[in-house]
Amino acid sequence: MVGNNGEGKTNLLEAVELLGSLRSHRCSQDRDLIQRGARSSVLRAGVEGPGGANDLLALELRRQGGRQVLRNGHRLERHSDLMATIRCVVFSTLDLSLIRGEPSLRRQWLDRVVVQLEPVYGELLSRFGRLLRQRAELLRQSGGSDNGLLDVFDEHLAAVGARIHRRRRRALERLAPLAEPWLQHLSGGRDRLGLAYAPGTEVEAAIDDTQWQEDLLLQLRRQRPLDRRLGSTSVGPHRDDLRLLLNDEPVRQLGSAGQQRCVVLALKLAELELVEQVSGLTPLLLLDDVLAELDPERQARLLAAIGDRHQCLVTTTHLLGCGDDWRRSAQVVEVRGGELTALQGP
Repeated sequence: MVGNNGEGKTNLLEAVELLGSLRSHRCSQDRDLIQRGARSSVLRAGVEGPGGANDLLALELRRQGGRQVLRNGHRLERHSDLMATIRCVVFSTLDLSLIRGEPSLRRQWLDRVVVQLEPVYGELLSRFGRLLRQRAELLRQSGGSDNGLLDVFDEHLAAVGARIHRRRRRALERLAPLAEPWLQHLSGGRDRLGLAYAPGTEVEAAIDDTQWQEDLLLQLRRQRPLDRRLGSTSVGPHRDDLRLLLNDEPVRQLGSAGQQRCVVLALKLAELELVEQVSGLTPLLLLDDVLAELDPERQARLLAAIGDRHQCLVTTTHLLGCGDDWRRSAQVVEVRGGELTALQGP
C-alpha cells in the first residue's frame, strides 16, 4: 500500500489487526475506532483458509451495547472464537516502545503473543484484572481491615497469577531461540539478542508453579501494610517485566536506533514463527511504514527474509526501498483519501 501520510494506510492495517486479534495497538477504547458522529463501525473480511475453506468475518463496534462478532452470518458468543480464523503479527514504529517504554508495554506484547497461542488466555487476564480492581476497592473502602476477605482475594490472585506466570514464561522460553537467529540475520551477524523474564514476585530462578503460587501468596500477605497505604497491590504478574539485551547489554541504554528497530523486528518475526508452529497456520505479517525507518542494508535483509514465505501487508510512502524482484511479485495498491486503486497486480 503506497500513499502519502494521512491517506489511510495505517487504518487499513489496523482493521486487519482488529479482525485478527480483537485489539488495536493504537487505541484501547472502541469509541476511538468509530468515526465521529457515527453510532457504530463495521469491519468485514473474506478469509481463505486451508483446503480452500472460506469464511466471511464481521466485527461491529458500537458506542452503546458493546461489540458484535459474526462468522458467516452467525453471531459468536465468545469473541475469542474469531481469533482462530485469522492470525496476524503487526510491526509499526509505535512498537519501539517495547524497548523505550514502560514495563506494561512489554507485558502487553507478551500477553498478545500468548493469546494467539491460547485464545482462552484472554479470559484469564480479564479475571486477574477484575480481582486486582476488587482487591484495590476493598483496600480503599475498609482500609484493608477485613483480613478474612483479603485472604480470599489473595488466594484467588495467587492461583490465577501462577497460571499467567506459567504461560508468559513458557512463551518467552520458546520465543528466545527463534528471535536470536532473526537478529543475527538482520544485523549481518554483528549482534546477539538476550531475553530474560523478570517476574513481579520474588521467586527462585527454577521452581514449579505450585511453589510460585505459594510464594506469591506469602508476599501478598507480607505486603499488606504497604498495600493498605497505597490502596493497590504491589506484587504479582501486573509487575512483570522483560529484559532485552543486545550483546549482553541493555538495548534501551546502549542500542542505536537501527539496532533497536532490528531487535523489535526480530521479536515480531519470532512471534510469527512461533504462532505458525503452534497453530499450523502462517499468520499475516503487517509492516506499517517500517522500511523508511531502516537503512538500505537492513531493508534488503528484511525483504529477503520475508520473501514469498509470508502473506504481507506493507505500507510505505514510496517504493524506493523495494527491490525489483520483490516489487514484481507484489500487488501494489495506491491509497488516497481512504480509497484503494490497484497500480500493479502480483
